[in-house]
Order: sequence, then structure tokens, then C-alpha cells
Amino acid sequence: MKSIFAFITVAVFCSAMLPQDDELAKSIERGKMVYSENCISCHMGTGEGVTATFPPLAKSDYLMKTPELAIKAIKYGLIGKIKVNDVDYDNMMPNPGLGNDEIADVTNYIMNTWGNSSEKKMITEKMVDEIKEKK
Repeated sequence: MKSIFAFITVAVFCSAMLPQDDELAKSIERGKMVYSENCISCHMGTGEGVTATFPPLAKSDYLMKTPELAIKAIKYGLIGKIKVNDVDYDNMMPNPGLGNDEIADVTNYIMNTWGNSSEKKMITEKMVDEIKEKK
């Protein structure tokens, strides 16, 4: 009887976890398309960027330590100095004109690809909407 109860408990717990993982997987897949249409020409196909010109997204300390700044850069563009993996970058990233849903998807893609791991924390459209441009 105990093993049946334990099995049912594990099954229920695992099924409760699937929707988040499934939604994240779908978001990552959509984000891959957004990346290939908007980001790949500067940040390259494997997210390595171009040293001292376009920062890497692969294994990026800037992205993983401050995802809200990365979201803000995607949402509004970026001008000015940033430091990524101990390399200074001072270039301009134009506002790509993406919707909040596309920004969430592409952020989920880059935060879960090329050695990055967000530990299954999903960026949502609501989280993107809450990022405001400071004037």
C-alpha cells in the first residue's frame, strides 16, 4: 500500500511540473526563430558574438547575472558601455521592435542555450512588460 501511495505521489508531483517545462520548451523553440530573424547577424549562430564589437550571449555573465538588464536591452535597445565576461563593449544595439511575447521567447532561448542555464526559470511576457525604460 505504501508503494502505491508513493508512486501516486511521485506521479502527481511530476505531472504538476510538466506544464512549466512544456511551456518553457515551447518558448525556447519560438525564441530560436526570433533569434535567427533578429539577433544572429551580430551575436552569431552559436552566440559567441564578435569580441570587442558585439558581446557574446554564450556563457554570458552579463546575461545570467542581470537578466533584467538583458531584457531591457532587447526591449529598448542599448547604448553605452557594458562589460561581458571581463571584456568591455561600447557599441549600439538598436531596438529590434519585438513584442513582449517575442522578447520573453528570445530571452528564454538565449538563457537556455550555448552553455547558459536558467535552471528552468521561465521569463514571461508579464515579466517583460514590467521592465520599464528609465529616462
